[in-house]
Amino acid sequence: MAPQQSREAHAVPKVSRSAVIAVAIFLAAHFALLIGLVTPDKFVFDEVHYVPAARQMLGFTASQPMLNPMHPPLAKELIAASIAAFGDNAFGWRYPATLFGALAIVAIYLCGLALFSAQGPAIAAALIAAFNQMLYVQARIAMLDIFALGFGLLAIAAFMHGFRRERPQALFALAGSLFGLAAACKWSGLFPLAVCIVIVAVIRLMQGWHTLFADAKPGDWYRPDLWPTFKARHAALCFALLPAVTYLAAFVPLYGLSLPDLIEAQRRIFADNTTTAIAGHTYMSSWPSWPLLARPVWFLFDKTTDDDVAAIVFLGNPLVLWPALLALGVVLRDFIVARRWDAFLIAAFYFGPWLAWALLPRTLGFIYYYLPAATAASLALVYVLRKDGLPRWVLWAYVGVAAIGFVVMLPISAAFVGTSMQMFNRLMLFQSWI
Repeated sequence: MAPQQSREAHAVPKVSRSAVIAVAIFLAAHFALLIGLVTPDKFVFDEVHYVPAARQMLGFTASQPMLNPMHPPLAKELIAASIAAFGDNAFGWRYPATLFGALAIVAIYLCGLALFSAQGPAIAAALIAAFNQMLYVQARIAMLDIFALGFGLLAIAAFMHGFRRERPQALFALAGSLFGLAAACKWSGLFPLAVCIVIVAVIRLMQGWHTLFADAKPGDWYRPDLWPTFKARHAALCFALLPAVTYLAAFVPLYGLSLPDLIEAQRRIFADNTTTAIAGHTYMSSWPSWPLLARPVWFLFDKTTDDDVAAIVFLGNPLVLWPALLALGVVLRDFIVARRWDAFLIAAFYFGPWLAWALLPRTLGFIYYYLPAATAASLALVYVLRKDGLPRWVLWAYVGVAAIGFVVMLPISAAFVGTSMQMFNRLMLFQSWI
């Protein structure tokens, strides 16, 4: 058998095994997210904005004034489709979020495969992401963020798989199309697309300057021979035209092909999302505080008896997100000192979507804006815990620690579990959490 044929023969079982594992992860995550989904059977937090907008799309209410015009329509269209299929009830509102939460976990698995080239670390990354309360809470509520996260992480996975290939055109095109869908859910979906554009631009600029590393290594994030057939027209197609097409396609059900209406819709979104907010909010927080988990958001707090409560607190698993800060320090060091390509990509897709919020003029922010970066942080943890010299069991022991943290925090993450006021107060570790 020729060498090329041999490589292809080995690649087919590997792809098939990865596909089976991805499906298994999706089914397990989807089932877990469905448990207790309909509790409570009333609006939770910002569902009060997005569900009525979805109902309006179905013609349940007057078409004017348009509800929630400050965000693109795709996520609300998906919620509307679910309501049409399952009814105007808590399950109908929230079911699509569980699908995209499961897809986000699968996407982290696919990112892990691209970065680590091994099933074990990729599965561990998916588990750590799943055990981070941020994703769990957001995947069980009819808000927009989980939709942008699911599409965005799938796009990042495609970009990571294409990054080291000689011909990345197809994977980069897939990434660009998915980024357009992420932005069609919420404009924050543009942040990882901007990261990709910056990466491609910097690499092409360095190649144009004929930059060479004196001690070039195979694992360098930059190589002068990277993407030899990827031309400027391919970059424009993958990271500008395709995202624009998939983004605008989401508006067609509402506006048809009317160019003035499409432009006006973008103007309204831009105006609403770039205006400095003056009014405060009980749970508002600023971007530097998010990695520290300084100020959570109480999505729900209902007293069910004198001593018991049903609570949903968007906080995050401290046993995941606090250690992740140390891991990210190692990732930054390896990117800068060792020029490792895997550390470079992890750092780019953590810091890019987080620090982008620092560039916006809005003063009104919430910790759930940190969700994409917090989910990507699971990759940093696996990167560190699988380093040479560490026993393999260390990574899996940490996955167990993350699972314990998840279980401990579950009573304030899922309303169907419930907890006593005494336990709730114990879990509110800091005054700023109250």
